[in-house]
Amino acid sequence: MFVHKVDDELSLKLAGPEDAEALFQLTDGSRTYLRKWLPWLDSTKTVEDTKSFIQSGRQGFSENKSMTTMVIYNGAIAGTAGFNEIDHTNKIVKIGYWLGQEFQGKGIMTRVAKALTDYALLEMNMNRVEIRVAEGNEKSSAIPKRLGFKEEGRIRCAEWLYDHYVDHTIYGILVEEWKM
Repeated sequence: MFVHKVDDELSLKLAGPEDAEALFQLTDGSRTYLRKWLPWLDSTKTVEDTKSFIQSGRQGFSENKSMTTMVIYNGAIAGTAGFNEIDHTNKIVKIGYWLGQEFQGKGIMTRVAKALTDYALLEMNMNRVEIRVAEGNEKSSAIPKRLGFKEEGRIRCAEWLYDHYVDHTIYGILVEEWKM
C-alpha cells in the first residue's frame, strides 16, 4: 500500500475499497462546487461508481502508468491527487488534483503538488512534471505558479465540460529548474 507523508497534517494514500464510502460522500457533498471544472461528476452517482474509480486507480498504479491517491488532511479524506499519467519513455508525469469545498484555502493542494513534484523528480527520476488547468480556474492555476512552474501554452477545446469546451493552460517544470 502506497502512503506518502507530506507533513504533520497531510499525507497521500492509495485508496482501497474500504475508502469508497468516505470518498463518495466527499465527492457528493462538493458536487456543485466541483462540477464547474471536473467532467466526471455526472457519472459518479453511487458508492459503486467510486469503487470503480478506486479500482481503476489501483490498476493504473499496479501497471506503473498512473498514481491516484487520496489527500488525507488531519485524518480526513480531503480530495484526490496524483499522476494522471506516467510516461517512463519520456520521463514525464502529469499531475491532477481536486479538493472538497470545505478544505479549500488552507494551502493543502500547494503542499500536495510540491510533494508530488518532489517525488516525481527526485524519487522517480523524472525529467518533467506537467499540470494542465482549465482556463479560468484561477484557484487551480495559482498552484503551479506558486511552485515556479512555467506557463508553456494553451490547448484549445481540450476538455468537454457537460455543455461546452474549455481550453487548458499547460504548466511545466524540469528537474534542473526545481528548487523547492
